[in-house]
Amino acid sequence: MNSTQVSYFTMAIYFKTGVLKYLYFIIIISLYVLIISANLLLIVIICVNRSLHEPMYMFLCSLFVNELYGSTGLFPFLLVQILSDIHTVSVHFCFLQLFCVQSYVCTEFSNLAIMSYDRYLAICYPLQYNTRMTFTKVVVLIAAAWLYSFLIIVTMISLNAPLQLCGNIINKVYCDNYSIIKLACSDTSVNNIYGLMAAFLTVFGPSILILYTYIRILRVCFSGSKETRQKAVSTCTPHLVTLLNYSFGVCFEVIQKRFNMSSVPNMFYIFLSLYFLTCPPLFNPVIYGLKMSKINIICKSLFITFCCKVQIIQKV
Repeated sequence: MNSTQVSYFTMAIYFKTGVLKYLYFIIIISLYVLIISANLLLIVIICVNRSLHEPMYMFLCSLFVNELYGSTGLFPFLLVQILSDIHTVSVHFCFLQLFCVQSYVCTEFSNLAIMSYDRYLAICYPLQYNTRMTFTKVVVLIAAAWLYSFLIIVTMISLNAPLQLCGNIINKVYCDNYSIIKLACSDTSVNNIYGLMAAFLTVFGPSILILYTYIRILRVCFSGSKETRQKAVSTCTPHLVTLLNYSFGVCFEVIQKRFNMSSVPNMFYIFLSLYFLTCPPLFNPVIYGLKMSKINIICKSLFITFCCKVQIIQKV
């Protein structure tokens, strides 16, 4: 048979929480609202202010859009499952969520790689930066990052969809590629080979580019002036923090797929498995909002304006 035998998947990791499910629901929806508000605010600020229409901020805008995209692929589903007594999901919706989550991961690494390349040009070739990083090139790089990720995941899903499945139990709080492949009772050699290739292309490929650019940046910093070093620190620190934060979450996700995690407490396991989908979308706007001087100044001015208007309304 060349077709899926199941019509739905059961998410076995969920457990009965009684009335506490309403508390968990409030916590999750508050987190989702914070993520939407923070990322949307910075997207609007970058799009509206002409002074921020520079390559660095356009790449940041792409990063924030991806944070919204990845969060939306998880949180609505999570909220429904928390309130539901039966934790099942249709096969079609499971593959849709798989597409959103996996393409989010690929696009995140691609965006971080492009941002490191941008910082490399700005620090190592400051006089040639404007000619090397044109508006057209920025658009092409952003579009390539998204299309490249979508193409890889569409190919992966097209290989997974025909698999004959002999079970429907997924020990996760969301649908992922590895969990579905483990349920297959047909030959998965092609899927496994493509999965390794996709992992290399989406994780190790961008990581190699990031490592190379930072080696070149460090060489310039050690041989350059104090002003060059200060510029490198101010622009690269937020990117490094974002990269390390995201890499930690992805590393745990890879580790828990390959090793037995039954000894890990259930709540802690769920938290770490969701880390790369929840913490980066929440922390990245805060990191860049505080560290990028132009964004920080605009955010402060908006906050002051808002406070003044509130005071005027109260007096009236």
